Amino acid sequence: MALVHEFENSGNWLFRRRSWLPVILVVAGIIVMYLGNRQAILFDMRDELIFLGVSILGQVIRILTVGFTPKNTSGRNTVDGQVADELNVTGIYSLLRHPLYLGNFFMWLGPVLFLRSFCFTFIFGLIYWLYYERIMFAEEQFLRRKFGEVYDKWSETVSSFIPYSLKFVPPKLPFSVRNVLKREYNSFVNIFVIFILMDLFRNYFLSGRISLTPMWIYLTVSAGVIWIVVRTIHKQTKWLEVTGR
Repeated sequence: MALVHEFENSGNWLFRRRSWLPVILVVAGIIVMYLGNRQAILFDMRDELIFLGVSILGQVIRILTVGFTPKNTSGRNTVDGQVADELNVTGIYSLLRHPLYLGNFFMWLGPVLFLRSFCFTFIFGLIYWLYYERIMFAEEQFLRRKFGEVYDKWSETVSSFIPYSLKFVPPKLPFSVRNVLKREYNSFVNIFVIFILMDLFRNYFLSGRISLTPMWIYLTVSAGVIWIVVRTIHKQTKWLEVTGR
């Protein structure tokens, strides 16, 4: 098999299993906490709010992407395959081609920083890039075949992951809060679930007792209430359905 086809096939394969990456990171993080310097992971409210802020930054990037994005644009992957009715080149897509994956990076970087391990942070960055490089390659191959020269011209001026141009093009559609709530409520609560799991194991390794830090209890319970409300609205009503999103 030619290398280009191998990269595309492996990218599609990795995308379908992308939900396993956070699980692998959490397990690896627990192992690092158990084997590493436990004094380095003592609770520090300021530091841990900063780590949470890094994850929230990633969620904000996803919100700014999803809130303006039309339905079926820019090679959105689904269970049945890639979907792209049009090429999205406005809004945050005028600055970089894969904003959702940049958002994911910061969302997962927060819990990684929780471990206070430079080596683990470096390894995470390397693995994340190798993992998503294949996925981005597969998506771009699909878009090149579908949109041809239009895609090539756009990709020549817009960075794939780290924006290097500030030539912002306003989005065609207004921001949709309902579309954001519909698509992002799970990723939002997952941030707090991962942090409280890390807190649970940190406290157990330090004291030998199962306990949670009050700050993480309050934050996770609040996020959980928001999740329950939005999920109920999503499942029981059509209020979050937006035409063309």
